[in-house]
Amino acid sequence: MSEHTLFLVQSEFAKTNTCLDQLCQMATAQDTIILMGDAVLFTQDVRLKTYSVVYILETEMDLIADSLPKHIKVLSYAAFADLVLDFKRCIRLK
Repeated sequence: MSEHTLFLVQSEFAKTNTCLDQLCQMATAQDTIILMGDAVLFTQDVRLKTYSVVYILETEMDLIADSLPKHIKVLSYAAFADLVLDFKRCIRLK
């Protein structure tokens, strides 16, 4: 199990900026971030470049009009379920 934290950013579009501010205050560069729901519209946000592992779910790819930045990876739902089990700590920002 990972000693780092898994952060699930699952917020409405209007609240995502605030969630990303909170994320920057709590997360370390080694933590894993998953953008979900409207938060995937923030894949181009420069604040996310400081994290080594950032994912979006492949089922939410249709929400994105632009191509993904290189530091963001696409995760299948099955891989997401496996990933969640690898962490002792999970924080959801909503």
